[in-house]
Amino acid sequence: MKKSNLSDNEWRQRLTDEQYRVTRRAGTERPFTGEYNEHFEDGVYHCVCCDHPLFDSQSKFHSGCGWPSFDSELDQAGIEQRFDDSHGMRRVELVCSNCDAHLGHIFDDGPPPTGKRYCINSVALKFRSRSM
Repeated sequence: MKKSNLSDNEWRQRLTDEQYRVTRRAGTERPFTGEYNEHFEDGVYHCVCCDHPLFDSQSKFHSGCGWPSFDSELDQAGIEQRFDDSHGMRRVELVCSNCDAHLGHIFDDGPPPTGKRYCINSVALKFRSRSM
């Protein structure tokens, strides 16, 4: 897969201020404020920056953490994991494999069978319904 390599200025023009802050500067949206936190329609969640498919709605679950949570990614997503030592803790950051957008973090407190919780910023996602 060829990586998307837009300039910083091109990303600023393409994204809203909040999308840019979160995806290009590794920010975080406030908990319980995101469009997809309580969203449970049937479809696929894509990267807001490059439209790469990331998560199937069937892997989404209600974690109560304030951000959309998934127990697995799509096979073709290939989400990259990187250590993140910011904010005085060690976490694993999730980054879009196609455009390097910051998506969120992954934790080992999810439901079976994976035990994973992909904790994702709503603003890093766009949803496509299967009914369309």
